[in-house]
Amino acid sequence: MKVKMILPALTEALSPFWRPIKYSLFPPLGLATLAGYLREDDEITIQDEHVERLDLSDEPDLVVIQVYITSAYRAYELADHYRAKGAYVALGGLHVTSLPEEAALHADTIFLGPGEDTWPSFLADFRAGWPGKVYRSRVRSLVSAPRARRDLIKRHLYLVPNSIVVSRGCPHVCDFCYKEAFYAGGKSFYTQPVDDALAEIERLPGRHLYFLDDHLFGHPRFAAALFDGMRGMGRLWQAAATVSSVLKPGLLERAAESGLRSVFIGFETLNPANLEAQHKYQNRIRDYNAAIRRIHDLGAMINGSFVFGMDDDDETVFDRTVEWAIEQGIETATFHILTPYPGTPLHQRLAARGRITTGDWDLYDTRHAVYRPARMTAETLESGYWRAYQEFYRWRSILRGAWTKANYKARLRHIAYAGGWKKFEPVWDWVIRTKRVSNMLPLLESVLAGFGQQESRCGELITDERGQRNQQGDFDAPTKVSPIN
Repeated sequence: MKVKMILPALTEALSPFWRPIKYSLFPPLGLATLAGYLREDDEITIQDEHVERLDLSDEPDLVVIQVYITSAYRAYELADHYRAKGAYVALGGLHVTSLPEEAALHADTIFLGPGEDTWPSFLADFRAGWPGKVYRSRVRSLVSAPRARRDLIKRHLYLVPNSIVVSRGCPHVCDFCYKEAFYAGGKSFYTQPVDDALAEIERLPGRHLYFLDDHLFGHPRFAAALFDGMRGMGRLWQAAATVSSVLKPGLLERAAESGLRSVFIGFETLNPANLEAQHKYQNRIRDYNAAIRRIHDLGAMINGSFVFGMDDDDETVFDRTVEWAIEQGIETATFHILTPYPGTPLHQRLAARGRITTGDWDLYDTRHAVYRPARMTAETLESGYWRAYQEFYRWRSILRGAWTKANYKARLRHIAYAGGWKKFEPVWDWVIRTKRVSNMLPLLESVLAGFGQQESRCGELITDERGQRNQQGDFDAPTKVSPIN
């Protein structure tokens, strides 16, 4: 059987105004995971439109397309193209789960929720000649899941080919997040067996790893066992955590000892009323400053995530947020406009109040205001969003943030990471055009390794493990915004 798996390009990824490097970071691990359920004699192709031009002249028997909200129109276009050629088309992902009636118009089969249980059931039905129209996930488990087909991934096209997901979902429930809609009908947070996760890590070449889990620290016992198992592997890794998990004693230390060098933290807002309104309870009554100190003291850097446009925000929120992030020495920041994704409580609430202004999914990219803000105009929200990025990544801001660090080595690392990521667009563009993205990985590893050699406030030296010891299957990636801005 000939199987074609496609990750269509997000609308913003094809725009000349967006940063190509953002879309050359991670391979389509969700599709590679689904490919693990196929037979050895199946002819499988995975194509990621973010990094290569799609071959639309082929004639596969089965086409599988992963759909995000801002790739929905492109996904439907591709689905219609292949159906017209006689291929059987299956659609799945966050957007399909949120709007199944819309997606079903362009597919022979749709998948709702994660695919560990539904995808193998569909394959059996498809081979038997009676595939269903809708497969809804009910059973949630990663036990005995097959290996992702990483051999189908074109590693040389990605800066971070060693992306990995060892859990699904998140233990928290935030109003603006897709998670509850995507995992409706079953568990919304579950993990791989620790031994399976460690075995997958051992199989990956090189040193660098990026955990794309929504919340790697979300199950403390699992996380502690994982970090303990990674000690001595010589890995340098990045992941997402919450403020509350960072403040818990012991777990962050274990992570740092096993190679943690960068943490994505969803601060989202500095306003307690906004946290309450969005049910972001894991951030309430938390000391953001203490969390930042803990991360920096253990030699890791921070990518802080912030959301503008919550109901208690006015036009002063942008400058206040940027100034705070700079003063805290946060190395990189990701800013977003609050976006009411279909299927979320936020969308339901704003729709009931008549505040949503457009159903054009291409604009649901966290860069456009698709609703009426409570205390400012949509134009003010959008211009403030852009100003926040400009101000945070000005050279003077990068230098101010760097100078919050205690020594010159740490300051240089801050400048290298923040400046290298945002201030050298022509270099990144050339690297991408010449298909040399993976050649930049050693540079990334050297910067991350440096962050693991800072002196803590307690006077202890955290060194990288190599210096001491010489060392998914579902239809969607994690539901958060990408942890690299």
